[in-house]
Amino acid sequence: MPKLKTHRGAAKRFKLTGKGKIKRSKAYKSHILTKKTAKRKRNLRQAGLVDKSNEKQIKRLLPYS
Repeated sequence: MPKLKTHRGAAKRFKLTGKGKIKRSKAYKSHILTKKTAKRKRNLRQAGLVDKSNEKQIKRLLPYS
């Protein structure tokens, strides 16, 4: 069986935690920031977790992580 290739786009966006969950960064933080409150922008900085329903798909894209 050949080696699997890691999906490079997914590798840049997701990291695995110690318990095997998938960490992600939040969206809506790149531009049009003037109308967003400081509290909202501060909360967007924190990492989120990928929903359980999407975990299987993303783990398939990251075979060796």
